[in-house]
Amino acid sequence: MVHPAQGQMVQDLAAAGELGAPPSRYVLREKDRPVAATGAVQAAERELAAIPTIDVSRLAAESGDDGGEAAKLRSALQSWGLFAVTGHGMPEPFLDEILAATREFFHLPPEEKERYSNVVAADDGGGGGERFQPEGYGIDRVDTDEQILDWCDRLYLQVQPEEERRLEFWPEHPAALRGLLEEYTRRSERVFRRVLAATARSLGFEEEFFADKVGEKVATYARFTYYPPCPRPELVYGLKPHTDNSVLTVLLLDKHVGGLQLLKDGRWLDIPVLTNELLVVAGDEIEIMSNGVFMAPVHRVVTSERERMSVVMFYQPEPHKELAPSEELVGEERPAMYKKLKAKAFGDGFWDAFAAGERTIDFLKVKVEHQQQQPEEAAVSTSA
Repeated sequence: MVHPAQGQMVQDLAAAGELGAPPSRYVLREKDRPVAATGAVQAAERELAAIPTIDVSRLAAESGDDGGEAAKLRSALQSWGLFAVTGHGMPEPFLDEILAATREFFHLPPEEKERYSNVVAADDGGGGGERFQPEGYGIDRVDTDEQILDWCDRLYLQVQPEEERRLEFWPEHPAALRGLLEEYTRRSERVFRRVLAATARSLGFEEEFFADKVGEKVATYARFTYYPPCPRPELVYGLKPHTDNSVLTVLLLDKHVGGLQLLKDGRWLDIPVLTNELLVVAGDEIEIMSNGVFMAPVHRVVTSERERMSVVMFYQPEPHKELAPSEELVGEERPAMYKKLKAKAFGDGFWDAFAAGERTIDFLKVKVEHQQQQPEEAAVSTSA
């Protein structure tokens, strides 16, 4: 069974053109409402985050003197939990093509997109019914009547390992999208691997230190998210506050419309609009593996009166891998801050945590109680 609201696409609501305000299913409690994304007064109340920038082309071990990029990387992960990336080797026209193809997909007629719906026939021996499953086109999982929904639609696909792709959910139109996704998957993974190796070196370990823990065949998911124009941006979340269910996340953001915000020192800061840069975000898994040396940052998306796109790649350990604090980072002065569990168990718990509006680490009670540190805000895992 799926909740009746599961089939309501936000884009269709916005396209109706008759909304004076979002339906009540999307309206936040007053204390949770973000500052509006438009208007001179509201804009003056918002603060732009001066996030670090890392040149990943200088992070390779064989390059010798990296000009301090590895040290900058460690500082960025410890102080911000995210950073902009240059030197990734992807030409700006290529990134523009991906965003254009994403926009073209979401602008297809509803009946065309519904071919890839994430609501599928239930596997119940022929008894009928439907169920939600993560991959495909639609909205995120709806569990209850009380659940406040996010102002976005998404297409979610597993892209690696290649043999685990479910191509029935890969759109045939626009024709360019599949090829672009193939190429972007290859190039984005190179960024992930380079940053992961440099992250290990920044802690004084060999570059394979974290790579061995995640495995060669990382589980990689692509999320294409469409944030429709919203008549009252101050009433809704585009995407609720969350941390990422990943080791690292690589984001390709809209070049023209901002909306991603970071919670830092109790304040929400705007992530600047990027042009040819990518954004890398630390996820829950690197927080656990580093025993809290690196912390997954809480972030959210606010809406505006303009449509916005993003393409996000989540890199997760092989499902059979143990997810636990690295022994080398555990000692008397820093006891293990997290319990051990399988990567698959953590990933499976994500969808329950996300629907409940909780961070997976908290939902699964992964933190060791006597070392528990309160997060800045309860959060769940997915991304802008």
